[in-house]
Amino acid sequence: MTPTSAPDPTASADTAAAPCATLDDRITGSLVGAAVGDALGGPVEGWTPEQITERHGGRINGVVGPWYGDDWRTARPIAPYHKGDGHVTDDTLMTHALIRVYATVRDHLDAYAVADHLVPDLIATPRWIPELEAEALPLQRIFLAEKWLVARVHYGHVDPREAGSGNIVNCGAAMYMAPVGLVNAAAPAAAYAEALDVAAPHQSSYGREAAGVFAAAVAAACVPGATPSSVVDAALGLAKDGTRAAIEAVAETAARYTDFESALAPLRAAVAPFDTVGPDYRSPSLAARRPSRLHAIEELPVALGMLLVARGDFRHAVLGSVNYGRDCDSIATMAGAIAGALHGESAVPAAWSKTVAEASRLDLHAPARTLAEVAREVFVRDTERRRAHEAAFRTLAADPR
Repeated sequence: MTPTSAPDPTASADTAAAPCATLDDRITGSLVGAAVGDALGGPVEGWTPEQITERHGGRINGVVGPWYGDDWRTARPIAPYHKGDGHVTDDTLMTHALIRVYATVRDHLDAYAVADHLVPDLIATPRWIPELEAEALPLQRIFLAEKWLVARVHYGHVDPREAGSGNIVNCGAAMYMAPVGLVNAAAPAAAYAEALDVAAPHQSSYGREAAGVFAAAVAAACVPGATPSSVVDAALGLAKDGTRAAIEAVAETAARYTDFESALAPLRAAVAPFDTVGPDYRSPSLAARRPSRLHAIEELPVALGMLLVARGDFRHAVLGSVNYGRDCDSIATMAGAIAGALHGESAVPAAWSKTVAEASRLDLHAPARTLAEVAREVFVRDTERRRAHEAAFRTLAADPR
């Protein structure tokens, strides 16, 4: 089923971003769009497209309730989280936590900024957790792959640049890297490099690589006149090993489709050779999530594939990501962040963002305002640093004769 807002299949293969979209608008669109995608995907995370259709009587077209209805507090494997009804998940909680680090440092981040600011935020300051319907430490909501940050950095005193080694390799770091791409708006290579450093305490191997490539994709989406194809090209220009191969395979497949319904199975087939989790998402094999130069996380390639299928249309890309199932909250988070950066906040259905903000009891716009301020300050600092370097280099390179 193609959503009513899906692009006309006879139209151009790419929908360019509005050239007049401002930095503030793109940052808002990206962050609000990521939260909306997260909330829509949360209640069906872990299920297959067929199970989603059976449970909901068709494809999901907006906010839905918990998979197990009123039994969400006790039903396994979801309990005790209230996934659904517009509640954001840990993807958004971690994204907002990273923005708070930017608000404190007000410059580029590295692994030590994560150790000095993000980890203490997770373990010391209670926050409203929508899925728990209570105020709690973020540490009490995040999963084991994210708790790794606290165990390794805070308790293990591991060098932050190396702490990610040994963790399961998954999308845990990539899912909250949109702010890095936005601070480095229109500079994909810079976003990639910074995200690799920021992700170091959390992930290694292709999990860390995905964090860098996702940040680069968000930055590339901020380039005036960017298109889904230019975003994917930027990602491919930086991605390494299995991550690059997976994105390339999914992109080639996505080019043949214009609606997510017909693309669901082909996109899964395209990414499957690179995904270590296997066909049963809830029962990964013993070889799953181990370091490898041949493999990739599933979420980022599929998010980019859905962006291409949708020709950049936010609603189509996010709904395709949600109905894909498996780790669909993270897939929809990434697709929403990139599509929102391409087109600005107007691309995000206002009814969805209003519902998610009210249900989650979160101000989705305040983090965007903060990050836009920081991005401008960082750009000024970068300009000053670049000019100082240029002046020093000219002196060094001057012909003494």
